Amino acid sequence: MTTWFRTYYEDEDLWLYFEADDEGWAARQVEVRGQDLRPVTAASLEEVLHLRDHADLAAMFRYERQYGVLAEGPMDGWQDQPQAAEITAEEFERLWAEARRALGDSA
Repeated sequence: MTTWFRTYYEDEDLWLYFEADDEGWAARQVEVRGQDLRPVTAASLEEVLHLRDHADLAAMFRYERQYGVLAEGPMDGWQDQPQAAEITAEEFERLWAEARRALGDSA
């Protein structure tokens, strides 16, 4: 079952939002920083896998520079992170769309 949740890294003033797949891996990730909630990451596993299989390293580096790096590994234990909470799919989609617009949706 897909889940959507958020956590907060106080040291970096960074909110992390995840869409986790049935196996608990990050399918999409949004990170926003600071009081203005400036997007810094909006990465997708589907896009990363496509680049890995169909493009070169330069394309992957461009993607990571533009959209950030997707978390790797299962998202186990997210509930124990600071300010962790489940969010709705609608809230995640809104954040995703805003972050992609801000980072320049051209992947």
